[in-house]
Amino acid sequence: MQQNTSNSVILQEVGRKTVAVVDDEADIVELVSVNLQKHGFIVREFYDGNSFLQYLKTETPDLAVLDLMLPDTDGMELCKFIRRHEETANIPVIILTAKGDETDKILGFELGADDYITKPFSPREFIARVKAVLRREGKQFKTKIVNIGDLIQIDTQKHEVFVSDSKIYLTATEYKILSYISEKIGWAYSREQILEHLGVQDKGVLDRTVDVHIKNLREKLGVDAGKLIKNIRGFGYKIEQK
Repeated sequence: MQQNTSNSVILQEVGRKTVAVVDDEADIVELVSVNLQKHGFIVREFYDGNSFLQYLKTETPDLAVLDLMLPDTDGMELCKFIRRHEETANIPVIILTAKGDETDKILGFELGADDYITKPFSPREFIARVKAVLRREGKQFKTKIVNIGDLIQIDTQKHEVFVSDSKIYLTATEYKILSYISEKIGWAYSREQILEHLGVQDKGVLDRTVDVHIKNLREKLGVDAGKLIKNIRGFGYKIEQK
């Protein structure tokens, strides 16, 4: 009996992660795509921001890799778009760019990027960091509702956060930090512990990204709920009931 090739391909793709790569340099797209495909990922290639935005209207990738310098838009604007809309807010984002200044990195994290890789880069390291971002996104939590005082509620099954019964939208990294420091109310977590929990190996500039994510998290939680996250000077953060 003749095998249905189309159905076979569809079955092979079930369960595989899809990575959207947005970069106007054809050689970079090819390098990234080949290495992702070698490790079992499905790749969607885009050479400008508009085609990527059109794609997001019909599909949601498991991860987006964004260049900052595109012919029709800035990669930072794409990152802002992803984080602004409920349908795409939870897509992990890795910025892959030649812009390696500290200010660019900090801005990228402030806008909600989960990782920042500068060109030229090692394909092996790139794949490792892709897997690290997806691994921390895919970890399962025990099904439970975490209440912090009478302000914050975390649904660890649905990965949803409510402040005074209103749902707020966090990036994957912001949610991961909030759920982590909420495991033990009043417990102090160092920046190093938070970075390790996020799967981040680098130090230096990336130590400061914890502060950036906490700042964004406090703003999204609002004035009263944001005050529940306390800074431990020279060490890290903790969350309290009041």
